[in-house]
Order: sequence, then structure tokens, then C-alpha cells
Amino acid sequence: MEKDWKKIYVTSDFFRIELIRQALDENDIAAVIMNKQDSSYRFGQIELYTHEDDEAAALVVIEEMSEPEEPSDEFSED
Repeated sequence: MEKDWKKIYVTSDFFRIELIRQALDENDIAAVIMNKQDSSYRFGQIELYTHEDDEAAALVVIEEMSEPEEPSDEFSED
């Protein structure tokens, strides 16, 4: 891997890390997935890397994705 890339996220959930990578891409942040899972048994980790210049912005996007959504009052029966 090139120099100056930082690991910003680790999980065993491929779909979660792909959603994060797509969100970063939508925000013009380059990100690379490195799948270190065993292909037969699906154990191990999947890592997400971004360039160190984009690290702070990427972590903000990830934090925003992790925040729980507030419940909508649209269907309340008040």
C-alpha cells in the first residue's frame, strides 16, 4: 500500500464497511477496503484506509453514520 494511508475503520461486517466506503466516496474522500477475512470460514477483519490528508473528514463522516437517528413525530398520535 502507498505511504501516508491511515486505517480508519475495522470490522468483520463487509456490508457495513462497503456502506461507509460509499459514503466517503460521495463526500469525495478516497478510501480502500482491505479484506483480511479467511475466504472459507469468514473469520478475520476487514480494514478501511484513507489518505492521511482526508483522515479527519473521513472520521466525521463515519461518526455521522454511527449516530442514532431521532424518532420522527410524523406518525405520533398526540
